[in-house]
Amino acid sequence: TAALKWWQPGYVQVSWTVLGVATGLAVLGELLEFALGAAGARHAGGSKRGAALAIVGSLVGGILGTALPIPIVGTVIGACLGAFMGSLIGDLWAGRPLFLSFEAGWGAAVGRFWGTVSKLAVGGIIVVVLALAALF
Repeated sequence: TAALKWWQPGYVQVSWTVLGVATGLAVLGELLEFALGAAGARHAGGSKRGAALAIVGSLVGGILGTALPIPIVGTVIGACLGAFMGSLIGDLWAGRPLFLSFEAGWGAAVGRFWGTVSKLAVGGIIVVVLALAALF
C-alpha cells in the first residue's frame, strides 16, 4: 500500500498516518511472533540457549516446511517442528536431561504456533484498517 501510494499518489486515498499505523501493527505482529516462540521454551523451563536455537530452528524449519506440498500449513508445521528441534538440541547442549529438554522443545513449538496465530490476527487487523481507510 505504501509503495502504491508513493508510486501513484492520486490513486490511493489512504493517508500516511494510516500507513504508519499499519506499519506499527506489522512490527507488533513480528515482535509477538518472535517473543512467543522464545517465551514458549523459557516458560516450559528451557535454557537461554534452547530459546535462541528455537528461534533459529523455527526460521530454518519454516523455510524447509515451505517445500511440503500443503501451502501455508507446511510452512507453519516446519516452523513449529524447527522450534521444537532447536530448543531440544539447545537444551541438550546445555546439559539438561532429555525429558526436560523434550518439554522445553514442546513449549517452543506451542509458543511458535501461537506466535504465528497472533501474527495472522494482527495481519487481519491491518487488512481491515487499510480497507476501512480506503473506503472512507
